[in-house]
Amino acid sequence: MESQAFQKTYTKLTNITKATVTLKATDVGYDEMAIVDGRLAQVVKIVRDEIILQVFSGTEGIPTNAEVAFLGRPPQLKVSDQLCGRFFNAYGDPIDGGPEAEGEVRDIGSPSVNPVRRKQPSELIATGIAGIDLNNTLVSGQKIPFFADPDQPYNQVMANVALRAKADKIILGGMGLTNDDYLYFKNLFENAGQLERIVSFVNTTENPPVERILVPDMALTAAEYFAVDKNENVLVLLTDMSLYADALSIVSNRMDQIPSKDSMPGSLYSDLARIYEKAVQFPSGGSITIVAVTTLSGGDITHAIPDNTGYITEGQLFLRRDSEIGKVIVDPFRSLSRLKQLVIGKKTRADHPQVMNTCVRLFADAANARTKLENGFDLSNYDERALDFAREYSEKLLAIDVNIDIDTMLDTCWELLSRYFTKAEVRIKQEFVDLYWKGN
Repeated sequence: MESQAFQKTYTKLTNITKATVTLKATDVGYDEMAIVDGRLAQVVKIVRDEIILQVFSGTEGIPTNAEVAFLGRPPQLKVSDQLCGRFFNAYGDPIDGGPEAEGEVRDIGSPSVNPVRRKQPSELIATGIAGIDLNNTLVSGQKIPFFADPDQPYNQVMANVALRAKADKIILGGMGLTNDDYLYFKNLFENAGQLERIVSFVNTTENPPVERILVPDMALTAAEYFAVDKNENVLVLLTDMSLYADALSIVSNRMDQIPSKDSMPGSLYSDLARIYEKAVQFPSGGSITIVAVTTLSGGDITHAIPDNTGYITEGQLFLRRDSEIGKVIVDPFRSLSRLKQLVIGKKTRADHPQVMNTCVRLFADAANARTKLENGFDLSNYDERALDFAREYSEKLLAIDVNIDIDTMLDTCWELLSRYFTKAEVRIKQEFVDLYWKGN
């Protein structure tokens, strides 16, 4: 072993798998970066003096006498306002043809915020999507995933949330995006004139999958800079966390760790929690809100990735195609925002909670009517009206292409309620009926 300033160099590998290399070394830390035969790697396991490194671009062609230089630091990102409007790869290097961003160097993957520095979330985040704002309102400092089948347009939904959300900064962490998806995000942000408030870290399908592991930490390090140093409200969009978890499993399985449920690493819960727990509302006013996508394998909600995610996050937003209107909607039955009661009727109009509950109840009545119809039973006049209401409610409010403010959403609900039902059937407080009822 020869010693250089700030670098320890070794030249003997004791084991090589498809994603990792093993060697004996001393004074090395977890998450420390290294260069293995010219390729970036990171320490993932230490057993006494035996060090296992994950090599991000794979180990093919690395000889056993390859040079390994430890860099004495975890992955880092330079943070400043120069990040805004830019696209970077998993290492924080520009991929948009622009110059390298200058700024203060920060280690990525820092611990989440001490609970005593947190404040209970209380600020509304409006997205313009009624299936979210009306029924599953988001609150600053919240962590919530979209559960979606792989063929659903979840990236378009994420892009729409980015453009519409009332936040100071949007940080996109794209994992396993196709080139088409990457260009879609890039062109949409540029054409909307919103680039100056968006920072993107992207790993495409052409990049090594193991690099995806770095993307959430890069995105969250940038988010912490704007939320803590600048006191801004930051919305972090992570897509797709299932591909992130797959990258974790590639590394753990190559290290011969015994896999847990669905071939995922046993550490999956803590790996996901470490990311989601970065969501925070600071007393000083800055916040980090995390909205992620978890794609489902064949709609399986019990798979280890959505299953663990559901324990960590404060609800979920469920996308499904509504066969009645042929559009993707935010499903009111399977979606849940556990923090919405902190803002609905407080930061929104006083009639919001009652209108929301009434519409979902009537939507459920329509689902029952549909079951009757499918089983050959006659429909009552009420059933017919409920079905007509549900179709319009889906079209005008639940569909993901709806972009209106919350007051307009509530007014639309009142218009539908008074068109299809009587005041007695909707069972809403008289004071609100007096104010907002549209019909006779």
